[in-house]
Amino acid sequence: MSALAEVSRSAEGASVLGLGPRSVEQVRTNLELETSPCSPAHRLFTGVLYRAAGLDSIAEQAAGTRRSGAHCVVSRGLWGILSPTDLVPDHRLSMSTSLPGLGRLPAFWKPHLAPSLTDMAAQGLVVDCRSADHAAAWKPSARDGVEVVTVRVVRTARRRFAQGGLAHGQSTLAGLLTEGASQGRCRRGPCLARARGRRRAYRLHVWTASTTSRSARPDRQGRRVLTLVTR
Repeated sequence: MSALAEVSRSAEGASVLGLGPRSVEQVRTNLELETSPCSPAHRLFTGVLYRAAGLDSIAEQAAGTRRSGAHCVVSRGLWGILSPTDLVPDHRLSMSTSLPGLGRLPAFWKPHLAPSLTDMAAQGLVVDCRSADHAAAWKPSARDGVEVVTVRVVRTARRRFAQGGLAHGQSTLAGLLTEGASQGRCRRGPCLARARGRRRAYRLHVWTASTTSRSARPDRQGRRVLTLVTR
């Protein structure tokens, strides 16, 4: 928080934080973190990917609030990891940022997140829906006793890798799994949701249990890949 406030006071603050001309005023939110009102994470984060996940609508029911807090972990540049129910102030900081004095945030968070997330992940299957920057902050493996499935999205035509729809597909999957957990349909374990990304409309066409059984063989770290198909 101190490093973020310091860079936000500087003339280069918006540039360091990767914010465009229209977002310069938003830098000021980083100067009021200790006094700003807080909201649950599922309500505060309103980007297109959070809407795709539907965490806010899931939390409208008591069971959804309780179970999303137990099953879903949100990766954030400022806080490291959050539960969807954690109360936090508004802020602007991407995980891809390099803060003066701290360096790149994935490298900063890596030693801090590993103990907590590894213990949490040992409770069950982890479906990892994070982007590359967030994934770099914690890289679980079978050697840690963690069962991990990473997610990719392809188009039906020639099974091309759908880069533009990757984040939207990952977020939609995170929402479906969290909703399933809130209704008692999923086994115990966390689902890691990605933070933010570009707006892109992709509708997931295939959602079947058999998809998991067809996932690739584990790599050397024991990770499998779950492929989602879009049109």
